[in-house]
Amino acid sequence: MATTLRGELKREGGAFDWEQEMAALHDRTQALDLYEFWSVGKAGEHEAVRDLARFDKAAPHIWKYRDILPCLEKAGELIDMNESERRSLIMCNPALKGLVATVTTMFAAYRINNPHEIAPAHRHSPNAIRFGLTGRTNFTGVEGEPITFGPGDLVLTPHDTWHNHGNEGEGGAVNLSVLDMPLVNVLNATYFESDYYEEDGRGRRIRKETQQDRFHPDYSRRTYGQGGLMPRSVSHDRGTGNASPMYVYRWEATRALLENLRDLEGSRYDGVAVEYVDPTTGRAPYATMTFFAQMLRPGETTLASRQNASLIYTVFEGRGHSIVGGRRFDWEPFDTFCVPGGEWVEHANEGAEEDAIFFVSSDEPALKALHFYNRHGRTGSGEEVLLETSRQF
Repeated sequence: MATTLRGELKREGGAFDWEQEMAALHDRTQALDLYEFWSVGKAGEHEAVRDLARFDKAAPHIWKYRDILPCLEKAGELIDMNESERRSLIMCNPALKGLVATVTTMFAAYRINNPHEIAPAHRHSPNAIRFGLTGRTNFTGVEGEPITFGPGDLVLTPHDTWHNHGNEGEGGAVNLSVLDMPLVNVLNATYFESDYYEEDGRGRRIRKETQQDRFHPDYSRRTYGQGGLMPRSVSHDRGTGNASPMYVYRWEATRALLENLRDLEGSRYDGVAVEYVDPTTGRAPYATMTFFAQMLRPGETTLASRQNASLIYTVFEGRGHSIVGGRRFDWEPFDTFCVPGGEWVEHANEGAEEDAIFFVSSDEPALKALHFYNRHGRTGSGEEVLLETSRQF
């Protein structure tokens, strides 16, 4: 029978050279592509566990819109819609070593649409949104609802919904896209489809480039735009039924709510913040992502907070700075910066008379669904406190 005493392996009939035997075992496990889940002979008792937790982690970073816009405009000149259905620049986190992701679970991109161009209908498994930055004739048709949108409007394209993108007007238009594709990729669930068919009057399936309008252009606002009132005479089962049936959230209503909340105390960590929710459930519009409009009033600063959800901030109004993971980022309209999960962040509106407004994308719903979510903050005296958790103790 074998016994182990402080590195000396002994058994009946002789003694082993422990170091030699361990080296031979290590060679065998490496050849078989195995990870040795133990910490014998290592400095720390839990070193093997720490090794398992290591991965390429996103780092705080900022993308300056003034640097990116000339690239977008040049792409608009050089790339025709017939050559490529997409004309976007994805913000790739430099710490992720070539991974097409802004944070580990989401990517954000600036997209430019030239006048009078509509991309062919398509659908895909990743959830996506469009947030208008410039131009008032951005277009997205979602499941037969034709949506023309402008600055500050949020448009959903839930997974597996057929949609078209483009620009219905004369001037160029830029919008922000956010997708959960990095998360969907990890789950091996990404796919795209671009062959869209509709039935004609004789029941024949005809391939088409664009969708036929089946809803009023203002359907989302007319049906869901009165908070606290839920229509019972219409079906809310749109698309796959797994996302918000309200496909467009207009900026006027969002801005009005922020204004209504201006004189309330607000949050020491967020200023004034509102979440875009599924009007039929009150929950996040997607199971994987949620979105906020966050306002810092003139001169307002926040206390530092840290959460394990990852955040992408796009500046819609105002100028100021944020401290993310100890790094200062100075921002102005349409800049985008990321706060990877686990990083401390605090914000300051440097305008003496102007509001600063962020559009924020977060993977918070995914963490909450798995009961992993938590958020901590620092008080004015520097004490760390738990603000929120979905863990069950």
